[in-house]
Amino acid sequence: MGGWYSKLSSLVWSKKEIRILILGLVNKNKSALYEATHLLTLFQDNAGKTTLLYRLKIGEVVTTIPTIGFNVESITFKNLNFNVWDLGGQTSIRPYWRCYYSNTAAVIFVIDSTDIDRLGTASDELAAMLNEDELKDAALLVFANKQDQPGAKGAGEISEALKLGELRDRNWSIVACSAVDGSGVDEGMDWLVETVRQDN
Repeated sequence: MGGWYSKLSSLVWSKKEIRILILGLVNKNKSALYEATHLLTLFQDNAGKTTLLYRLKIGEVVTTIPTIGFNVESITFKNLNFNVWDLGGQTSIRPYWRCYYSNTAAVIFVIDSTDIDRLGTASDELAAMLNEDELKDAALLVFANKQDQPGAKGAGEISEALKLGELRDRNWSIVACSAVDGSGVDEGMDWLVETVRQDN
């Protein structure tokens, strides 16, 4: 009984921050997904990473511009503190992503579900990133963003294009979402919180 209470209280009152990266290719709306668990948000430029970051941070959509470099925000979701790093997705910036991999608990990879032409590039970038030693234990959450737009591909099609089914020895999930209207965002973050809590 004492062990259960100790674990419960550490989950509820823990002040530990978890590092998360939010990545993606250059696209609008990526930064709306930002919270204080050391998170990396990565990939496509104009995928919606920044929009997603601020959807998490303040609960609404804000006007964003392409991230040159990075944004860092602290976010609390379900009593878990996240330190979220939103890294720019331009081709010239991607080689520097690895500078932020250390001590990362999870990666949020944001995909523009309407930009089919760049899914091959996204798949290659994701595979290369996940092969980095510093990210071998990091959970992966893929947000198939822009589901509110015509022609958006579903999570199943995006998963297949990214070859997520081939991932072994890694906790991962893909969630269809819209950083603009908020659909799917909480579902993805709920999975991430549960996964990070189990791993820590």
